[in-house]
Amino acid sequence: MNPRVLVFGSINMDLVTKVPHLPIPGETLLGHSFVTVPGGKGANQAVAVARLGVPTAIVGRVGKDQFGQELLRNLQSDRVQTDGVYIDPSNTSGVAVIAVDDNAENHIIVIPGANGNVGEEDIKRLTQQLSAAVLLLQLEVPLFAVQKAAQAAQQTGVKVILDPAPAPTELPSELYPVVDIITPNAVEAGQLVNFRVDSPESAEKAALVLQQRGVKTAIIKLGAKGVCCATPDETFFVPAFSVKAVDTVAAGDAFNGGLAAALSQGYSLREAVVWGAATGALATTKSGAQSSLPTRETVEAFLQEHERN
Repeated sequence: MNPRVLVFGSINMDLVTKVPHLPIPGETLLGHSFVTVPGGKGANQAVAVARLGVPTAIVGRVGKDQFGQELLRNLQSDRVQTDGVYIDPSNTSGVAVIAVDDNAENHIIVIPGANGNVGEEDIKRLTQQLSAAVLLLQLEVPLFAVQKAAQAAQQTGVKVILDPAPAPTELPSELYPVVDIITPNAVEAGQLVNFRVDSPESAEKAALVLQQRGVKTAIIKLGAKGVCCATPDETFFVPAFSVKAVDTVAAGDAFNGGLAAALSQGYSLREAVVWGAATGALATTKSGAQSSLPTRETVEAFLQEHERN
């Protein structure tokens, strides 16, 4: 089945250790536990879309190692098409080495591995699958490749959604005009526009700046304060859903997954933003990244309960 949503991005294995305190240089420390968790913003968003019942494919890289095999199996178990994932023989799979202490403070070391090698050959594989309705992009692979992917999608009429995370200090001016929808959170928006974004009013101001740079639609996520969406024709706000949050890991990825899934099925932008908000809210009610991503049935029941459509 041809994918309705295509994701171009990172695929990581997170190596998570729980420790009593963060070690100082030279210290050997006994930890509480260790777990490997599939991650990477690209993979997270692909799984988010697939769990919402939308045919999904990902283009990216893993290493020719055990982690790479596990990461591919994990994606496939969620019915994400992985034909576009290259097994890179010259690099390890991307990993994030994470230490979390008893006070929830952390140290994170990210080794991009194969993700850092994404380039021209991956763009060629991407173009072979650009019959999708939506292309989802993030910034955990080289920026030049993200820009080329967006340009290729625009030329074929595929809607481009860019999640500008990890937060950049700036983006190339040439990237904005080939992005249909940009979806920063408040911190990322602030870094892009160089002023504090912490309210609906400042979010609306930031959205206007991003549109002036060439983006068609700017969606700014304000957490518990809701979502600001500015299109060429209107600006509207979607209130946040009230849930009992456990953690916010992958909530942004869940939002993008819900947004892309809804748009790929012909929902209006307002309806799609509500789907994104609901999917993101539900992700905060469970711990972890991909383990927290909800199914379509869960989102539909949640929306019915909250009477939003």
